[in-house]
Amino acid sequence: MTSDAVEFPGYIAGTWEIDPVHSYVGFIARHLMVSKVRGRFNTVEGQIITAENPSASSATATIDMTSVDTGNAQRDSDIKGAMLFDADNHPTMTYRSTGIRRKGDAFVADGELTIKGITRPVELEVEVGGFGPDPFGGTRAGFSATGEIDRTEFGMNPELKLPTGGVVISEKIQLTIEAEATLKT
Repeated sequence: MTSDAVEFPGYIAGTWEIDPVHSYVGFIARHLMVSKVRGRFNTVEGQIITAENPSASSATATIDMTSVDTGNAQRDSDIKGAMLFDADNHPTMTYRSTGIRRKGDAFVADGELTIKGITRPVELEVEVGGFGPDPFGGTRAGFSATGEIDRTEFGMNPELKLPTGGVVISEKIQLTIEAEATLKT
């Protein structure tokens, strides 16, 4: 975001609750070094605070690790298992922004992501979708964010090497977030 709210038509300062029905938290991982597998988390909650000075805005989110959905029940079970998410012992991951800054023409939310009890810094490139009324008398805002993590930095580092070199699951995981939020009154 920026210190000049004029850049965002209709900008509204306030506290917003993430609408889980109209939001998406997903990931992309390379599989066997030849293709990409996509997944999403079906349960997310959080809050976005748009400050009077947009660069002072913040966001928090909690994602239910057991809600992972890749379209394949066996793969979902494997991902939730001890080698990757260990969802029985670590049922949620959390994100907390620590600052908003410009990076060229883009905006970046610096933050802390916690998975399996391990917290690491994560940059998310943010796009403000807009602000406006909904048909129910409320006010909505939309935000998109993308980023990348190294799964091994979060203790998700099973030995999954291929005999030809490479790995079964890429270390780099792409993150995609589409958040729609409602203004708290």
